[in-house]
Amino acid sequence: MLLYAGKVILLFVLTIVLIRLMGKSAISQLTPHDLTAIVFVVTLAVTPIVTEQVGRTIAGIMIVAIIHILMSKMTLFRKFNRYILGEPTILIKHGKIIKSNLERSRFSLVELLSNVRAAGYPDIEKIDYALLEPTGEISIIPKKDLAPLTPRHLNLNVEYQGLPLSVVVEGKIQEKNLELIHKDKTWLMERLAELGVEDLEQILYASVNDKDHSLTVDTGKGEKYN
Repeated sequence: MLLYAGKVILLFVLTIVLIRLMGKSAISQLTPHDLTAIVFVVTLAVTPIVTEQVGRTIAGIMIVAIIHILMSKMTLFRKFNRYILGEPTILIKHGKIIKSNLERSRFSLVELLSNVRAAGYPDIEKIDYALLEPTGEISIIPKKDLAPLTPRHLNLNVEYQGLPLSVVVEGKIQEKNLELIHKDKTWLMERLAELGVEDLEQILYASVNDKDHSLTVDTGKGEKYN
């Protein structure tokens, strides 16, 4: 039983390490070679739990991981990229659906309309382009006269508002984030005391703005201090 448990732990940890080495893309936006590599790795990892070929399985997992890493490197070159990842497919052009591209991509009209509505465009005539990306996501480019206004369009200078950095998460101080704003635990505890919060265990989440060092505390019980 101990040998069996050790085998499961070894293969589980090895699989996690190798998937991490494959990169974040392997677990965020799956491309064909990402998905294939993960399926192969997981299948090979589970196989020796019911057989005795642990050595061959580890070798197989390593080979799959190496192939995946090599293919990921190849996608950096344009001439290989189109064969490994594929290319974006135009599904809507100037407000009109390209039926032939839908059929070629095996992407249903119902799915397309659902994605378009979810992006906030119930009327396809307001869309300049809708593209099916190699990762399977839909990118939507609205017509120019319907694009959201930004301060840049109005020639406005927008002041930097700062970035909230978490300094307490579930009662535990995030010391690395405090270092980023050149503060320490003593400073944090003093600021918390000013807000009337003495016990870290009361805090679900607390953040400090990196610009003005303002502190926001959320207890998770409907109480918020700032």
